[in-house]
Amino acid sequence: LEACERLNLRVMTYGDGDYPQRLRELADPPIVLYIRGRTIQFDQEPVIGVVGTRTPSQYGQRVATQLGYGISKSGGLLVSGMAQGIDAAALKGALQSGRPVVSILAGGVDLPYPRQNTELYHDVAAVGAIISERPPGTPHLGEYFPIRNRIISGLSLGVVAVECRRHSGTMRT
Repeated sequence: LEACERLNLRVMTYGDGDYPQRLRELADPPIVLYIRGRTIQFDQEPVIGVVGTRTPSQYGQRVATQLGYGISKSGGLLVSGMAQGIDAAALKGALQSGRPVVSILAGGVDLPYPRQNTELYHDVAAVGAIISERPPGTPHLGEYFPIRNRIISGLSLGVVAVECRRHSGTMRT
């Protein structure tokens, strides 16, 4: 809690009144969420998740950017990871609308991931929120990503998989 206070992070627990009802409906809802940026009232927002491969085609990249922008511009709240590829493209598109966006991280919200997206990380935190169930300082380990994906889908009214392999984290989401 001291680290969260020092880093200006909000801690939301399952017992809090503003904990998203959508997450409560998961078979294994996160007990705690660490939040950098704005507090979002997810249950009052038309939340759409956009996910996909880290190695998209040019077409997939373009579609993700256009979807992100369109969802956000039309009043939807875009939620995604922050991985290279489709996630980053969707977030960048949504940010162009000037509206809030949300990124769910697999590790601590104090650690931009991947490093190439540090600028995107700061842009998302400035206008929206970065959320994780992992405490500050937690590295972004591979085994955390499938677990993280349930939060993206749990918050969302629908999830768009832009481009992915048949057996992938995107398909599990």
